[in-house]
Amino acid sequence: MTWPTQQGIWRGGDIVLRSHAIMPDTLLSWKAHGTLSAAKDNVIVYPTSYGARHPDLEWLIGPEGVLDPTRYFIVIVDQFGNGLSSSPSNTPDYPALVTVRDNVEAQRRALSDVFGIDRVACVYGWSMGALQAYHWASLFPDAVERIVVNCGVSRTSVHNQVFLRSLMATLEAAPQHIGNGRFSAEPRAAKRAFGRIYAAWALSQDFYRANLHLSWSSNPNAGAPDLDTFLRTDWEDRFDASPAANLYAQLLTWDAADISANEMFDGDLERALRAIQAKVLLMPSETDLYFRVADNEAELPFLAQVALRPIPSIWGHRAGNPVLNPVDSGFIRSAVRAWLAR
Repeated sequence: MTWPTQQGIWRGGDIVLRSHAIMPDTLLSWKAHGTLSAAKDNVIVYPTSYGARHPDLEWLIGPEGVLDPTRYFIVIVDQFGNGLSSSPSNTPDYPALVTVRDNVEAQRRALSDVFGIDRVACVYGWSMGALQAYHWASLFPDAVERIVVNCGVSRTSVHNQVFLRSLMATLEAAPQHIGNGRFSAEPRAAKRAFGRIYAAWALSQDFYRANLHLSWSSNPNAGAPDLDTFLRTDWEDRFDASPAANLYAQLLTWDAADISANEMFDGDLERALRAIQAKVLLMPSETDLYFRVADNEAELPFLAQVALRPIPSIWGHRAGNPVLNPVDSGFIRSAVRAWLAR
């Protein structure tokens, strides 16, 4: 079965960011699935995750998928720094820090300019996409009916920042690094180390104990014959394909994520959470090393309409994006469809 799709690039001109820096000739890439209703009341915004581009996330869209394009108008928005939207790789004067708030405010402008959309039925996001979903609900409480926070939080935790800054330091240690996250040439060795560090964090200890990275192990698995092959094909090659400056820029965005870090809430996270009017579905993975179930549990008392549905999985952070894992995919599909029907 097929459904209508369209894609394009929103050109926002020179945008003044919250840091007062200017994003020149701003580009925001997007792809839409489905048909916008006459009332424009069936919109799901689907922001991208770290290092991902919209083709990487389309797998869960379909009549039998997590997001149904025969019912909803699903707009995947490429976040800044991913190489399709404005990024260090295509914007010579790319600012030092582009925040999640900068992303979300540009996304709202783009939806209004391109489609005349002022209110959305849901914002669905995994990982950095979930950080954006939380920002949508906090910044525009009157314009967001629901959000799905799939492996994400309202403020990046200190422990998560330790991981992110280890990745920054790995790239900074490369001889090709010329300062401020820019490089004279691609730092291949540093990106190889980057990928191996990432592999330890993105999947749980239980995942590796069960040998799910090996093709001879029980299904589903990542399908490699040995650990070195798994590290190379699933992690080193993936990050080697992305410009290091883009990887570094998105690390900074992730590190600084905080829905209360603005003049509206002045760092008061409780107040920022209480300002959210949307119905919030929190879906952490039980074994995620970035975004812990405990982090979402701490947010619960301050959210007016919320449900917590941990994903019962040993796939760690990747349980929230289970391309290879039909069990976790089925759990997410069931939970999200029930949430959208409320």
